[in-house]
Amino acid sequence: MHPTHSQLPIRAAILTVSDTRTKADDRGGQRIQSLLQEASFELVDYQMSRDEPLEISNHVQKWCDDPAINTIIVTGGTGFTPRDQTYDTILPLFEKEMMGFGELFRTLSYEEIGPRAMFSRATAGSRNKTAIYVLPGSTNAVTLAMTKLILPTVQHFVGELNRI
Repeated sequence: MHPTHSQLPIRAAILTVSDTRTKADDRGGQRIQSLLQEASFELVDYQMSRDEPLEISNHVQKWCDDPAINTIIVTGGTGFTPRDQTYDTILPLFEKEMMGFGELFRTLSYEEIGPRAMFSRATAGSRNKTAIYVLPGSTNAVTLAMTKLILPTVQHFVGELNRI
């Protein structure tokens, strides 16, 4: 029997990437926070970052080195505007990329918004036994990713990353 790790505690950090939002109006980050709490997962840290590669990278690398955090959820900066730097910054940090996450996210998103779903560069991967998810910034995209993909599987993902 393949283990599911369904009892594994999840200790998460959220990073919202935006040049315009603050924690007060960050609906996507707030939605992630509330969904984590509803699932009885622990929120260890929640930060905002400008869409600057060095800032994004510093947050993610610091959290990957923190044994108190086993899951990182980054939202924002995944599109195609010149300022969208999140995907390009985090992809090289991955030790392994979970290709299916982005594929499934875009498929599910297509059902809601049609062909504009292909513009999302949502992805997931791992670094230093830490699960990392990269999501668009919209509240609808965050809700879709969290409820359909992340919450049902994050314990399994973290468990697999920590198997010997």
